[in-house]
Amino acid sequence: MSEPVKLDFISDVVCPWCALGVTALEQAIANLAGEVSVRLTFKPFELNPDMPAQGENAVQHMMRKYGRSAEEVATGKQMLMTRGQAIGFQFDLEKRSHFYNTFDAHRLLLWALQEGRQIELKNALLRAYFSDGQNPSDRETLVRLAAEAGLDADRAREVLTSGAFAEEVRELEGFYRERGINSVPAMILNDRHLVSGSQSVEYYEQMLREIAAA
Repeated sequence: MSEPVKLDFISDVVCPWCALGVTALEQAIANLAGEVSVRLTFKPFELNPDMPAQGENAVQHMMRKYGRSAEEVATGKQMLMTRGQAIGFQFDLEKRSHFYNTFDAHRLLLWALQEGRQIELKNALLRAYFSDGQNPSDRETLVRLAAEAGLDADRAREVLTSGAFAEEVRELEGFYRERGINSVPAMILNDRHLVSGSQSVEYYEQMLREIAAA
């Protein structure tokens, strides 16, 4: 087997296209087991860094931010649910009632990377928000999800209350903004190749094969 492909996946836990991209990418990686090795790391990106603590109604947010009508928002919800169902990710966008600030979630994800459980926590966050309508800015919710991902709950609480990893999150977000990444999901492979947007399982498989071969 060739050297592992380094894959930095830049995303936010309240981004539905990121949820689709993560799901499809992980399936592609599993399908290539024994053929291509991937070193996957999640990097922070906040869709709404100025979001207040109470969040904002999801429909109103999309109408305000993207200029969509209520009908267009409803159509978009249905499209996401259909695409999710096709690859095994459940969107329940009636439960997902609000958009929230995700800065603390990104801090916790950087800590989880050090603990070797970042992928597990990322998936727990995506399911909690998009399938169960939970609030990823609520610290007790984050502690519980960390425990579900196999992390120490007391240590997770310490990370959140101490402000640990705040500087690292801001530095990484600035790093990617300076390099022109203004929307997510985005992937950087082997520090050179950029792939933007949510793609299919088959696309990711082909991409990983080509990068590994190169």
